[in-house]
Amino acid sequence: MSQTETPSPIVLIAGAGLGGLTAAIMCEKANINYMVLERAVNVRLLGSAMCLNAHVQPILEQLQLLDELKSISLPCLSLDTYNDKLELLGGLGLTTYRDLTGYDSLIMARPNLYALLLSKVPAEKILRNKKIVSVEQDVNGVTVQCADNSTYTGDILIGADGAYSTVKQCMYKDMDEKGLLPKEDKEDMAMASICMLGMTKPLDPAKYPALKSTHSHFSTVLGKGKPHSWSTITMTGNRIAWSGSFPVDAEAAEKVKFRNDEWGPEANKAMIEEISNFPLVHGGVMKDLIDASDKDLISRVYIEEKLFKTWHHGRIALIGDAAHKMQPSGGQGAVSAIQDACILLNSIYELNDTTYESICAALAEYPPQRRDRIAHQFKLSQDFAKVVHGQVISHRGRRKRHKKQH
Repeated sequence: MSQTETPSPIVLIAGAGLGGLTAAIMCEKANINYMVLERAVNVRLLGSAMCLNAHVQPILEQLQLLDELKSISLPCLSLDTYNDKLELLGGLGLTTYRDLTGYDSLIMARPNLYALLLSKVPAEKILRNKKIVSVEQDVNGVTVQCADNSTYTGDILIGADGAYSTVKQCMYKDMDEKGLLPKEDKEDMAMASICMLGMTKPLDPAKYPALKSTHSHFSTVLGKGKPHSWSTITMTGNRIAWSGSFPVDAEAAEKVKFRNDEWGPEANKAMIEEISNFPLVHGGVMKDLIDASDKDLISRVYIEEKLFKTWHHGRIALIGDAAHKMQPSGGQGAVSAIQDACILLNSIYELNDTTYESICAALAEYPPQRRDRIAHQFKLSQDFAKVVHGQVISHRGRRKRHKKQH
């Protein structure tokens, strides 16, 4: 290293999810020394459909990922909502989206997006079975200890380990002991519903003609007299992603608030039976799609939300769900995590040295650049849930109908 070169900080990334992998790819491109610590031994490719729009596609284009992203995606031209008689109630048209932004609104399978990002991170850069149990930081560095008694020390720690982030818990504990943690960050996330989701194996386009289309069909049905909504999304590979939403009352929410298996298979039999006979826009009923899906990849997600106030402390910064857990129906979770990674890595890349003061100052620049945008995305997710699913956190247990104005 020449005397004029800036020393690269050592960046530890907790979590090999979408946000963590994106941060790792950015470190790889920028020649920043990094290591990803993932608690799982093997990451199962679970999940359903996702949407990435013009807010993040330029970032992926700069990372030379856009062409590959398009190869696993379909453009979406409309988000349509129906009643349980399959009569169209309305829709959000996206036909002019490309003209306005230069990019299509792309729908892809979450497992395919995950596999794409994972393929861009060298395998030796991801250490698995590394469940973080403690975090310590001082002027000399930040050290994480894992359940297997291994320790890792770096200059910066990025908490990309989800809504129940261990990094966040350790950081908040330290701040609370010092009287620095806002009281809002001590409160639980709000929970309103459980979403069951899955994806079919390849289906016969003759039976489901919508699969022949060159764009994705996104349809949501609102149940009448029942607090349910269900959605189907046509995907590449002649597959259909599906989901069903169930409300959760305050008592049930209290029982599950410490659960942390958002993408894992559950004892879903009763929930599956409840939605089996719901009618589909594409013909047939939900049971047809459920039976055509791999049972081990059917999972349920606890729909929670919270906009945390504290995203940074010293050498630690939080991104994605660790900083702001949003309802998934607005499609803002992955979008915001990728944007977080971009803004944070820009600050890290511009470091002039790796002193404690410089690192703290650089990481402190990240939250102010994101707060207004995140607040907008958070509200957008809530509003989208009102329109598409007829319910939001603040309307716990109640349906809110949106009638056309005459």
